[in-house]
Amino acid sequence: MPPRLLALLTAPSLDRPAPGKPPFRFIDVEQPLVSALDLGVTRGDGVFETISIGGGRAQATGPHLTRLARSAAMLELPEPDLDAWRSVVYALAEELSGVKEAFAKLVYTRGIEGGDRPTGWVFAEASPDHTAARRDGVRVVLLDRGYAHDVASTAPWLLQGAKTLSYAVNRAAVREAHRRDADDVLFLSSDGFLLEGTTANLVLKRGDRLTTPATSLGILAGTTQADAFSFARSQGLTTSYELLTPDALEDAEALWLVSSVRHAAPIRAIDGVERPIDRAFTAALNEFLVGRRD
Repeated sequence: MPPRLLALLTAPSLDRPAPGKPPFRFIDVEQPLVSALDLGVTRGDGVFETISIGGGRAQATGPHLTRLARSAAMLELPEPDLDAWRSVVYALAEELSGVKEAFAKLVYTRGIEGGDRPTGWVFAEASPDHTAARRDGVRVVLLDRGYAHDVASTAPWLLQGAKTLSYAVNRAAVREAHRRDADDVLFLSSDGFLLEGTTANLVLKRGDRLTTPATSLGILAGTTQADAFSFARSQGLTTSYELLTPDALEDAEALWLVSSVRHAAPIRAIDGVERPIDRAFTAALNEFLVGRRD
């Protein structure tokens, strides 16, 4: 059985270096690691990233770490030591070299309440089998996210666009999707613009163009979405970030939710209405995503 691995960072931030100490140490995954007083646990006061690993090679580590730092800055967390985080990811990826597809989840919190040291750890293991989702697609429902499309600029304290640990709303949305006989959610702004999924970016294909909702809408800038755009351009397609309404879903020839571990899952139904799947493009895109290297 593939291993489950856990590493604790010695000094996850630049403001509290640990000279002469290794940047991390492996921890028994069955042993307690996080304090009950850690603000990541009690308040969701932290950020995270999930990096895919293919055949022992981490994928898009640089963009993920850049996003980790950006999210940390939005929460006013100490600046993370990205070199230390990178070294952990690479070490875990090497340990999983015999696994075709795996992932590493990076967690960075404000640390113990009342303290002044952030906490950082990385957990890694083999990825779930997403073959069915990549081949047959997922059913989604449209749900109102409750914010206008310009919330990132009008209310920056809501932290839209930061990848925080506060995922209770996302999980509640997935449960609502299941109640509606669907697999996932596509969020809409309260004023009618397409946003993102609970853990994925939306990508649409219309003619010779791939499109995704603009990141100015307070959604996560997707690392896998960026790589999907790179693949599309290599195939002669153009790409764009746009303000999109649900009408764009009707016009699209194919639709995907793209994310780091599941990769490209075609959308096969929206609110119970079947949608076409571009199987050839989906297969080629997933082959590219699975085979990426850092």
